[in-house]
Amino acid sequence: MTAPADGPGSPGVPVQTTGALLRMGTEYLREAGSETPRLDAELLLGHAVEVGRTVVLAHPEAPVGADAARRYRADLERRAAGEPVAYLRGFKEFFGLGFEVDARALIPRPETERLVELALAEVIHRLGSGARADAVRPLRVVDVGTGSGAIAVALAVSLRERSALEAVDILAVDISPDALDLARENAVAHTVADRIRFVVADLLPGGAFDLVLANLPYVMRGAIPSLPRATGFEPILALDGGPDGLEIVGRLLDLLPDVLADTGVALLEIGADQGGAIALCVADRLPGWRCEVALDLAGLPRVARVARP
Repeated sequence: MTAPADGPGSPGVPVQTTGALLRMGTEYLREAGSETPRLDAELLLGHAVEVGRTVVLAHPEAPVGADAARRYRADLERRAAGEPVAYLRGFKEFFGLGFEVDARALIPRPETERLVELALAEVIHRLGSGARADAVRPLRVVDVGTGSGAIAVALAVSLRERSALEAVDILAVDISPDALDLARENAVAHTVADRIRFVVADLLPGGAFDLVLANLPYVMRGAIPSLPRATGFEPILALDGGPDGLEIVGRLLDLLPDVLADTGVALLEIGADQGGAIALCVADRLPGWRCEVALDLAGLPRVARVARP
């Protein structure tokens, strides 16, 4: 499917306005089956003319040059083929920060911000409570399956803003060296690369951690074909949670007795329909351990808090 022949950037077509291009792009993406055609068109046009989406909306009469119109049309065609808008723009907003994104890692989701909120609250509480047995050492935090580094970097930046980063040791782990490279790039962009260590590993290296954070694959394998087309451009490794969706999460649970400090806590992102399943999984693999499920802003199960008895 290609953009209309008289679309933006076509030979002989006069300079068009943002309003006209938005209408054309929205209709084109709607016909192509985009789930959010208007929003996609707004973001892509803003990217093409190198301004924010709100600027595009505020000036529908503004002219768009031929080069920008051609870029917009090319991106519309790629989006119509299913490619995620975040990959086309090259970045994604998360926790108030901009992250570089590409096919090396999963695109950060808004629901994962709940995990960062809970992690930040946990760290601040532990640093301020005076309850740690060894308060002279840094608080040890690990982000398992870091991907783009969104969780580790967002946490580091938030702690820096509270003058608490020096008291925390953050480790970011991923099985994919390519994903870890992307995480490093995002850490450098937000000037926290010197405060995060990056390690290639399957789930966890050795060590004892006060806080284990993980947004591991939790989509049931049989449900992957029914996901939106855009997810087909993301690494399957970051989506496939096995037959029941909790295969990899379960493997991490098996490791917790050996890697979680005595008073440590694990915060694990789960699917909105996995609140009951994660409780059963913890009870089966870690008898006697506590499992509480925190809800997201939509009131849906989102983060499991797992701790020793």
